Amino acid sequence: MKPNESASDHRKEREKYASRNLWTGILFGLGLVAFIDEVVFHQLLHWHHFYDKSTKDIGLVSDGLFHAFSWFATIASSFMLADLHRRHAFWLIKWLGGILLGGGVFQLYDGIIQHKLMRLHQIRYNVDIRPYDWVWNVIAALMIVAGLILIFRTRHARTYTEGAES
Repeated sequence: MKPNESASDHRKEREKYASRNLWTGILFGLGLVAFIDEVVFHQLLHWHHFYDKSTKDIGLVSDGLFHAFSWFATIASSFMLADLHRRHAFWLIKWLGGILLGGGVFQLYDGIIQHKLMRLHQIRYNVDIRPYDWVWNVIAALMIVAGLILIFRTRHARTYTEGAES
């Protein structure tokens, strides 16, 4: 808060930028989960590439494009976050809810659409894939639910005290 700004002014500013806080979190969560997926499962464990229906070279190129996407999403959301801070409109709970929602939606999309429907890649190969699929998709669903709970808590922020809103 600015020195001459009241708690009411601060709350109004945050409410004015509530959707930007949410979208900044969603974009950051999407980029973060994509980045973790790329680094852990593609690069460190070598379980799969973003696109496994071609040569290893094409798989590496697809990983590079996927990595660039996650990087740009994370950097873009960081600029949006900086703007929220500059405007004194940052809302931590709304932003964290957005991160969980964005990350969970990305992971569920990856697990259902890319793994099962499009068959771009699987989590692992040459193993019983069912436990991996269940863990992947259940974690995604839990992230979505947790994100929605946090977002829902901020819908009627006027009922919370100033300390509980942040």
